[in-house]
Amino acid sequence: MNEKSNSQRKIIHIDMDAFFASVEQRDQPKYRNKPLIVGGKPNERGVVAACSYEARKFGIHSAMPCSTAFRLCPEAIFVSHRFDVYREISEQIRAIFWRYASEVEPLSLDEAYLDVTGSNYFNGSATYIAQAIKNAILEETGLVASAGVSYNKFLAKIASDVDKPDGLYIIEPHQGPDFASSLAIGKFHGIGPATEAKMQNIGIETGHDLRQWSERALVETFGKTGRYFYSISRGIDNRHVQSMRERKSIGKERTFQQDIRSIVELTRHLIQLTDEVWENLERLRFTARTMTIKVKYANFQQVTRSLTIEEGLDSEMMNGLLPELLSRTQAGQLAVRLVGVSVSGFNKLQLEQQMSSQLDLDLNDAF
Repeated sequence: MNEKSNSQRKIIHIDMDAFFASVEQRDQPKYRNKPLIVGGKPNERGVVAACSYEARKFGIHSAMPCSTAFRLCPEAIFVSHRFDVYREISEQIRAIFWRYASEVEPLSLDEAYLDVTGSNYFNGSATYIAQAIKNAILEETGLVASAGVSYNKFLAKIASDVDKPDGLYIIEPHQGPDFASSLAIGKFHGIGPATEAKMQNIGIETGHDLRQWSERALVETFGKTGRYFYSISRGIDNRHVQSMRERKSIGKERTFQQDIRSIVELTRHLIQLTDEVWENLERLRFTARTMTIKVKYANFQQVTRSLTIEEGLDSEMMNGLLPELLSRTQAGQLAVRLVGVSVSGFNKLQLEQQMSSQLDLDLNDAF
């Protein structure tokens, strides 16, 4: 990619707000609006794995000894972690990412980079896509996420921290260099405490100070990472979002403002979703063998029903399968709040091409 195309990329960084603690507060109403610490016990050796925003007001943070956290806030509630639950929810959230992004790079259970450069959703607006993702996460998991939107990974990650919790911050290409220049060195992701101290000792306090150094001088002082420091101080980051898994499905969902009982109306919505899924299949030049519908009832119970056609699906066939799949649910008997359509079972060669090639995307300038 040349420098111009790098400035036209659309990258979203999603960061779940106080993820572990928020899951515990969601599942245990008695913990809500209270200082909550996930990790060890206050009278034993152990550290804070996560803490609620109520606990952060007391100066508590991740990796702090639990004994210290207890001294800062004796009324805090200490609970053990449930990593199996967090992983399960993380997978649910990543499935939401894949509805919108061509590449998803998880950094941990609670954050990821998304490349939405070539997306057609919301006329290619990364801002609206980020808001839609935040809405979907809240609707489907009951959890709150913050999002940063920019033209590279470095600035997108910085942006996601600006308005936490429940934030959505955008750094457009023309704003990037000045934004990076105004940052304190300690705010730069990739500059840890030791490097920050070293920089401060030689008079580098801000991105502006860093920009006064030549690339050669930075390399001589900090080694190879000096090139990275030189670039990010100017709002430049050419790293690509690298997917950590192959795409396993393509899907679309719709949540209704009012629950629906009519089979005719549900079928109409499913046909619209099926047409959108087919358009995505064609855009990616994929063929799929399995079609699945999801139905979530008004009582929040949900079911999925699938059919596999070994010779591959086409648009007409997918619409034709809808009545059969819908008849295997309780739609019509129970009111429905959400329906979804997805396809899977992609050709292996197509998946290999997806993982190894860069698509020639029609870039849209709208952020």
